[in-house]
Amino acid sequence: MKFQLGTVLLAGSLGLAGPVFAQSQGVSKDQITLGSIQDLSGPLAGFGKQVRSGMQLRVDEINEQGGVNGRKIVLKIEDSGYDPKRAVLAAQKLVNQDKIFAMVGHIGTAQNVATFPVLFDKNIINFFPVTAAREMYEPFNRLKYSFAATYFDQMRLAAPRLVKEKGAKKVCAIYQDDEFGLEVLRGAEAGLKAAGMEMTEKTSFKRGATDFSSQVAKMKAAGCDFVVLGTIIRETIGTIGESRKTGFNPTFLGSSASYTDLIHKLGGKAMDGLYATMTVQNPYLDEASQPIRFWATKYKTKFNEDPTVFSVYGYGLMDAFIRGAQKAGANLTTDSFIKAMDSMTIPPDIFGSAEMTFSPTRRLGNESSRLSQIQDGKWKVVSDYMK
Repeated sequence: MKFQLGTVLLAGSLGLAGPVFAQSQGVSKDQITLGSIQDLSGPLAGFGKQVRSGMQLRVDEINEQGGVNGRKIVLKIEDSGYDPKRAVLAAQKLVNQDKIFAMVGHIGTAQNVATFPVLFDKNIINFFPVTAAREMYEPFNRLKYSFAATYFDQMRLAAPRLVKEKGAKKVCAIYQDDEFGLEVLRGAEAGLKAAGMEMTEKTSFKRGATDFSSQVAKMKAAGCDFVVLGTIIRETIGTIGESRKTGFNPTFLGSSASYTDLIHKLGGKAMDGLYATMTVQNPYLDEASQPIRFWATKYKTKFNEDPTVFSVYGYGLMDAFIRGAQKAGANLTTDSFIKAMDSMTIPPDIFGSAEMTFSPTRRLGNESSRLSQIQDGKWKVVSDYMK
């Protein structure tokens, strides 16, 4: 170690230091500066604030323990309002003024994609964005790391499995007319095709729609007994609520975008029976698992609100970054962090997440998801991970 240190100092004094010894921005003797862009004022503000709180809880924990290899983490948060243009401005500030080492947990598909040039031009890693879009790891870029099983894979695996379990004969889909909704639809269609089935009916709606009566009538008329939902919160509640009202009661399957406690809190009893794909569990304060109960109580004590699955995303992604930075050692650079991550296996956590592995050619930690169902106003895990 003494020899290595001497080599670094000698190289520096002779002006010979190459990229191996280059100091990455955002890393000082006693700090690692990280950035995150959340929606704190737009349509997903509830999610954004929960992700922020989850990340902050893990940062506070590690800092209280002395930091990562002696360096405290400083987390800088900017608000995009879920607007890609604002996300670009936020990224420029974080990269050029705040001099962040990495972007962690940035929420939103279009928002992330818009900021890639800002990050990648400065060799900044985009770490575990909160979106299940394939663009977060495709096409390959050494600076991309993603943890979320894609909407496409979630539906490709879950739809045929649940269709078979329910003995469904006519599968339909209602989806948001954008890249998110289409990914849910494409995944379901791919899974059904592999099982020798086709969609009976497909109907879409524009983002921001509040009336789903015509779409529900269309699916009811087609005799659908199974409906794939390319919906988020309001659209999930609206579609199921309208269906129940008209006596239309197929099996409903949503993606992880509809796996949130807001569905049963806002939609009430009508939401019972809804299935959704998911990875980590929503942390209820009266959860049977003692470790989850303890964690949820700690979160509520700190932030004065119940945690949600988005709180868990934030906590988990920050924990994964800390693991990578710890493994990278005292000489933390972009290159040493990438080298550490590319040989990483992240074990399942208390929330039941699947094991994640990365490599020099693999930038998505895992492709697995499982099924949960709302039973008596609460999400209950009802399947193992599907592969």
